[in-house]
Amino acid sequence: MPHEKPAMKPQSNLPPVLKRLGELIGPDLERTNAIILEQLNSQVELIPKMGAHIIESGGKRLRPVLTLLSARLFGYTGQNDALLAAVIEFIHTATLLHDDVVDKSNTRRGRATANSVWGSKAPVLVGDYLFSRSFQILVAHGDLKVLQIVADACAVISEGEVMQLVATNDLSTSEEHYLEVVQRKTATLFAAAAEIGAVLNQRPTEEVRALARYGLLLGTAYQVVDDALDYSATNEVLGKSVGDDFHEGKITLPVIHAYRHGNPEERAFWSACLERKEFPDKALSHAIQLIRARGSLDYAMQRATTFAAEAKEQLATLPATPEREAMAMLADFSVERSY
Repeated sequence: MPHEKPAMKPQSNLPPVLKRLGELIGPDLERTNAIILEQLNSQVELIPKMGAHIIESGGKRLRPVLTLLSARLFGYTGQNDALLAAVIEFIHTATLLHDDVVDKSNTRRGRATANSVWGSKAPVLVGDYLFSRSFQILVAHGDLKVLQIVADACAVISEGEVMQLVATNDLSTSEEHYLEVVQRKTATLFAAAAEIGAVLNQRPTEEVRALARYGLLLGTAYQVVDDALDYSATNEVLGKSVGDDFHEGKITLPVIHAYRHGNPEERAFWSACLERKEFPDKALSHAIQLIRARGSLDYAMQRATTFAAEAKEQLATLPATPEREAMAMLADFSVERSY
């Protein structure tokens, strides 16, 4: 049976940047989605079913978008940009499958996670398949530079996952360590996605580095905002349960700031919840109250805004095209969004 297409938000409700992306690379995204579904094909029925479950759940596709934009930025007219964008989305999907198992998440983007539908074992194995399929595609593509970028990114992402796991429930985690985890676990794939487009066009080293740096800073801003939204959004808007990070013991920037600036009573609360996993009644509400009282959300958003501004600075030496303008808009969107 054909896969159902994800429900799209009404065009009139889309943020300006997403409307602009539709105008610039709409057909390229359609090609990417078609390749994703085609490459998900497997005689093992559960693989395409589970892959489609998460890929078609209405995500923003920011990582493949970066590959398409960076390729078009330099006037690329071939077909391989969509193929490589699909690879980037495969890798992202694999990490989501693994993350949801590790975090025991029940919802993502407003839908049941794969592990809540099929249990924890199958998503890990299907995630492994998606990683493997990605490298099969890259080997067939035959560009060793692109293969190295993606392989290096996967290794760094795995390191970030382990670093985050080790830091869980540890309130001694510093802001510097937190940001290193963010850059490894999340921002690295943003960097690889943007970098690939320049490599595909055989651009000079300085332009390749500028796009990689742009992606890294954009991804960092994006994740810092994600972590702030876990204490400020609503379930309906966010698409997952608010407070998941809190109950999973993740030490994110709002928590680090609130703990660092808290009085002894506040620190005792954080320690009880996050280190000893003792959650009193209305613990999440009290955590949000403390984070707001200490200005920790504002602090996190200020840091994210700085990263986004630095990302835009990386674009200054690149061709002044509509694609570059869209990339700058993406940096602004990363901190202005509510989901």
